[in-house]
Amino acid sequence: MGVDSRVGHAGWDFREGRAVRARSTRVLVLAACGGLLATGCATMPDSGEVQTVKGANQGDSQVRVYAVAPRENADPDEIVDGFLEAMTSDDPGFATARKYLTKQAARTWKPEESITVLTTAPARDAADRNADPDNEGRAYPLSGRKIATVDARHAYQPNSPAPYLQSIHVVQQPAADGKGKEWRIDSLPPGLVLGEADFLRNYRSVNKYYFASGEDWVVADPVYIRQRQDPVTRMDSVTQTVKALLEGPTNWLKPAVDSRFPSGTELAKGVTTLTTDDQSTLKVPLNARADQVGGEACRRMAAQLLFTLGDLTSVRVEQVELVGSKGQSLCRLGKGQKSEFAAVRNTERQENPYFVDDHNRLMMLIVGAKEANTPVEVPGPLGKGTTPLRSVAVDRGETRAAAVGESGRDLFVSSITTEQDSLPAVLTSKAARPADRLSAPSWDGRGDLWVADRDPAAPQLWMVPDGTGEPVKVRTPWLGDDARIESLRVSADGVRIALLVTRDGRTTLQIGRIQRQTTGENPVVSVLDLQPAAPRMESVTAVSWAGPSRLVVVGREAGGVQQIRYLQTDGSTSATSVLPGLNGVTSVAAPHGDSVPHDDSAPVVADSGDDGIVRLAPGTNWQPVVKDGSSPVYPG
Repeated sequence: MGVDSRVGHAGWDFREGRAVRARSTRVLVLAACGGLLATGCATMPDSGEVQTVKGANQGDSQVRVYAVAPRENADPDEIVDGFLEAMTSDDPGFATARKYLTKQAARTWKPEESITVLTTAPARDAADRNADPDNEGRAYPLSGRKIATVDARHAYQPNSPAPYLQSIHVVQQPAADGKGKEWRIDSLPPGLVLGEADFLRNYRSVNKYYFASGEDWVVADPVYIRQRQDPVTRMDSVTQTVKALLEGPTNWLKPAVDSRFPSGTELAKGVTTLTTDDQSTLKVPLNARADQVGGEACRRMAAQLLFTLGDLTSVRVEQVELVGSKGQSLCRLGKGQKSEFAAVRNTERQENPYFVDDHNRLMMLIVGAKEANTPVEVPGPLGKGTTPLRSVAVDRGETRAAAVGESGRDLFVSSITTEQDSLPAVLTSKAARPADRLSAPSWDGRGDLWVADRDPAAPQLWMVPDGTGEPVKVRTPWLGDDARIESLRVSADGVRIALLVTRDGRTTLQIGRIQRQTTGENPVVSVLDLQPAAPRMESVTAVSWAGPSRLVVVGREAGGVQQIRYLQTDGSTSATSVLPGLNGVTSVAAPHGDSVPHDDSAPVVADSGDDGIVRLAPGTNWQPVVKDGSSPVYPG
């Protein structure tokens, strides 16, 4: 049976085939968790040799943690340590953790309201007697490095590692049997406080889906739910995910998306488990708020559910059926109809990477499962070299390309499926230095084109409607003398934009929310509320979208070497997200594809300096493709 070694700061630590006993105030259980429920679980023995046990499903093995109640006459140090470890457990209702609290604290503590994530488990220092001048209890400082919080709507909010300092206060209260007194916690930080390892063991990222405002395609909204049964709601992971979807989008995304579920729609009362039938149909019982919904509105509600449940590996859903408060069927939608609501509609077509060759021409790579064939020249002036290129972007349908000329001054748009004469520039920069002119362009799924003019005298983000319309100045209240857009990539749904922004000599990755309005005949487009997506990276060199809510990022952590890794748009990551090492990477591109690469997925491509254009197919290492080339891109 596999063992999750991310055990945190207590319990059993499995390394190099050894079991090392740490603090003994909690019990870990190995669970072969097939499907949604753990089966065949047993407590960890306190003695004897460690023996190999074969499980029925080694791929889903998990470490389960069960808290241990405070022992009689436990000293205050044990009470604090026991509570910190009980917070990492799977205990229903956190009932055991509450036994470490006074009755009043147990009533008011709400672990579901927030999670504070630290780099490691919180360190408990010795009691500070001076912090309790009345000498009625003891205050224990808690310290660590805070890297993120998760709010009540399950949204992960990262931050650069910063000092965390809180305290837990313990007092003596009468024992339950009325004889003597017991130490208990009467004051504590809000919510849960977990080390990153315990957080990742207990919680997982899933995408909820909502419709882009005024549009008919969905947008991913990543949140974190409990890996197994939620201790507070007692819901399995599928039910938790559906509940989170019905609660509405996260606060950051909410201004740019809509939910098709009527306000107040909830799961039917008492539902804690949702399972598919033998036809892989998931029936979702709703309250009376949904009873009057029918037709197209109901199909769109079902589409939100289908996309959301598609990210859960623990359940296979081929069809969703919405059920009303009286058991009546409201509507059904199958996986074959999902594409009607996808940001990228033609998902069956293989995406092809493009690049600029050593003659400044646009070229296409035809990629197979194992080999990359000779580059192919694309039709039109961009492929003929009549317009020497510096950077390129290909639209989602692979029918047009946008290119910045060799000088960085002009932005051109041309067909790449038919021959045509060169067209006039759709946008021109007036900056004196080439490095201060136009960034590489990017297309969204609506067919609109985006580019940044880095002119220090007039920095501006531009959107060109349909790639050929009158350029629109994008409202960017955060872009001033102290900020410069180095590069940008727009999501397929057109609701989010990944920006490399330089301030004070440091280049960071920011995610902005795109909002669109129409005032009379003039569109008003804004990029607002930038949030960090890679706060632990000291500098970021390149970024590409790699799915509905995932990015491939090239950057460097403080004191570290350059690395390439997958990140969620909310800034969260996992230990398995790092790609094989590659030196001197200046740009990277990934297919939109699935959220998880498969063996037949299109490869990641990169510009690796001396090695030229290289590719990384799933399960392989980097392979050279073209010795001389730059600006590799996938459609988008």
